Amino acid sequence: MTRLQVAIDLLKTEDAIALATKVAPYIDIIELGTPLIKSEGLSVITAMKEAFPDKKVFADFKTADAGALEAEMAFKAGADYITILGSIDDATIIGAVETAKKYDRAVVVDTIGVKDRVKRAQEVSKLGVEFVELHAGLDEQAKPGYSIDVLIDEASKAGVPVSIAGGVNKNSIAKVKASGAVVAVAGGAIYGAEDPAAAAKELKEALS
Repeated sequence: MTRLQVAIDLLKTEDAIALATKVAPYIDIIELGTPLIKSEGLSVITAMKEAFPDKKVFADFKTADAGALEAEMAFKAGADYITILGSIDDATIIGAVETAKKYDRAVVVDTIGVKDRVKRAQEVSKLGVEFVELHAGLDEQAKPGYSIDVLIDEASKAGVPVSIAGGVNKNSIAKVKASGAVVAVAGGAIYGAEDPAAAAKELKEALS
C-alpha cells in the first residue's frame, strides 16, 4: 500500500504541530519542510517526534555535504528519515546511510534539480537508501506547462522504491498509486486546504 506523507512548509513549530494534529489520523509520515527546519532549527524535529511518537518524522534537510554529520544531527533530534540531495557525490549519500544504520533510521535521496531522475534513482538505490523521492520543487511546479504526470511516468519506469512529490492532490492521487510509488507526498493540497483533515482523509482513502 502506498503511504501518505504530509509536507509541512510552514515556518513555526506551533503551526506545524497544530496542522499535524489535525491530519495525523490519516498520515503515515510527517515531513518537516526545509524552510521550517531552517526557521526553527533541530528543536522542531524533537517537538514533532515527541508530539507524534507513532508517526515517522521526515527531516527534509536536502543535505549537499557532510552526509554522516548532518544525518547524525537529524537522527539525534528524533528524525526517522533525512533527505540527501541526489545531485551530489555518492560519498555524501554513503556517509548518511552508514550513520542511519547506527541509529536504525533511514535515508531518502531527493532528486530535486536532477536532470535524469530515473537514472539517478536507480543509481542511488544501490547505496542502501530507503527510497528515492522523485521531486519537482515549488519553483519548478510554478513554471508554465508543468505536470505531475512526468513524475508519475518516471515512477513507473524507475523499478526501485520511490516517492512522488510535486503536485499530489485529489485529482492525481489515483495515478500516483497506480505508478507503484511507495509514498505519496502531499503539501499544499493538505496545508492549503480549507479543511486539512478532510483533505488528508480523502487522499488516504484514495490510497487504501
